[in-house]
Amino acid sequence: MNTRQHITHVVLTGGVGSRLWPLSRKSQPKQYLSLFAGRSLFELTVARNAALVTDVIIVGNAGNCHLSTEVMVKKEASYTHIIEATPRNTAAAIAFAAFASEPDDILVVTPSDHIIEETDLYERTVEEAIALAKNNYIVTFGIQPTKPEIGYGYIEFEGSNVLAFHEKPNIETAVAFIAQGNYLWNSGLFCFKAGLYLEELKKQEPELYKYSKIAWESNVDGMLDYDLSMQIPAISVDYAVMERSKNIRVVPSHFGWSDLGSFESVYEYLVKTGHPVDDKGNISIGSTIHTAFVGVENCLLVHSSDALLILQKEKSQDVKHVYQQLESVGSELI
Repeated sequence: MNTRQHITHVVLTGGVGSRLWPLSRKSQPKQYLSLFAGRSLFELTVARNAALVTDVIIVGNAGNCHLSTEVMVKKEASYTHIIEATPRNTAAAIAFAAFASEPDDILVVTPSDHIIEETDLYERTVEEAIALAKNNYIVTFGIQPTKPEIGYGYIEFEGSNVLAFHEKPNIETAVAFIAQGNYLWNSGLFCFKAGLYLEELKKQEPELYKYSKIAWESNVDGMLDYDLSMQIPAISVDYAVMERSKNIRVVPSHFGWSDLGSFESVYEYLVKTGHPVDDKGNISIGSTIHTAFVGVENCLLVHSSDALLILQKEKSQDVKHVYQQLESVGSELI
C-alpha cells in the first residue's frame, strides 16, 4: 500500500490581466504571453514548482484551457485539468482542486502569472509552508515589501501569526505600513491540506461549499457545468477563508517577487533585465519602430497589432479603466 503523502501544485489560471491591456487579452491573458526569454509566466510557474510537488492540478476556464494544454503537452507533463465553465473567483477554484484531492493531500496554491526570483529562497519558503500545513495550519505567503505599494493587499504579522489582513491602501497608508515594519505584501500564494481547506470553507461559506461540491460532483472529465456553476457565490479565497479562519499562519518570504499586475511592475522588471530605456526613463514595448520621447519622463509606449497605449509609469493602475471602458461597449479589442 502506497502511504506517500501527495503534495499537489494547484495552478490558478483564470486571470485576465486587464491592467496589462493591450498586451493581455481575454484570448491571450498575460500568463500565456511568451515575454520571458521565449517562455510564458505559466510555463515558468509550472517549472519552478516541479521539483517540490508530486502532482499538478490546473484550474482554468473554458476560454483559456487550450493554452494551458498546449504548454503541458509540449512539456510532456502529467496533470489534472479542471475547467470552469464560468469564473467564480478563487475560493471556488481552489475548492474544485481540493475536491479532486484526498483530504490529507497538501496543496501548494499559486497564481500562474507571477515572477519569482531567487529560486533557492523560494524552495526553502515552500518547504517551510508545507511543514506548517502538515501540522494542520492554513498558510499564506507574505512578501517582504521593497517599497510603499498601493497595488497589493497587506498582511500585518508577528512571527508566523497573522494579526490582520488589510485591503489595498492609499499611498499615505502604504508608507506608514512600511515604516512600521511588520507588514507584508499579500502574495496570493497558499499552502494547506485539501480537507482542512474544505472544512474551513464549509464553516465560513456554507453556500459556496455546497454549490461548489454539487458542481464538482457533476463534472465530466474535469469540465464543470455552466448552470450549476452559476449557483456558486463568486467570492475570493482571501475573504472566504484567509481573513476569517482562526487557523492561519504566514511565512514571511524574502525571495524576489512581482505579480506583474501593472505596467509599472513590468517596466521595473524589463529595465532590470536589460530592456532599452532612454535617459529620461522612457521605454517602448512591442514595437520595432524607432520611438523618441520628447519632454516626458518615466513613460511607456505599448504597441500591439491593433492598439497603442501611452502612459506615465506611475499611472499604470489606471489602465484597467481603459479596459473597463472598452468592455462596456463590447469592443473586440479586449
